[in-house]
Amino acid sequence: MREKDDSGPDVRISASAKRAGVMLLHILPVLVGMLMLTGLLLKVLPVQAMSVWFGSSDLLDALLGAAAGSIAVGHPLSSYILGGELLDQGVSLVAVTAFLVSWVTVGSIQLPAEMLILGRRFGLYRNLFCFVASVAVALLSVATLAMLG
Repeated sequence: MREKDDSGPDVRISASAKRAGVMLLHILPVLVGMLMLTGLLLKVLPVQAMSVWFGSSDLLDALLGAAAGSIAVGHPLSSYILGGELLDQGVSLVAVTAFLVSWVTVGSIQLPAEMLILGRRFGLYRNLFCFVASVAVALLSVATLAMLG
């Protein structure tokens, strides 16, 4: 049986705030490193050249964006920065959406480890489903925005 906690709400809030602060301190190096890596990626990736690759059709843009995103696996937090840069360079919204969704969900780089841990069939099916879903989400998102005006 659990003992009744006689400490007041102030003590519990204080303890929770302390734990949250410690967790933030532990994750801060990862966040800073990720932001630095994103900045480096933006310098290395030919963002201006990407606007030349896209623009022929929505379906082709979605497929190219999803393919590029599934190879260049990234973190969701940095996707806002990268997506904004791609849009600023003239890359279509459907391509950026497919790129970012597949960038976060499809893991081509982690696929060997995923197949080893979770099984070959699961890893392949999950990546294939996420790739197809990223194309569908991109096309449906842009179509929905066009309908809404």
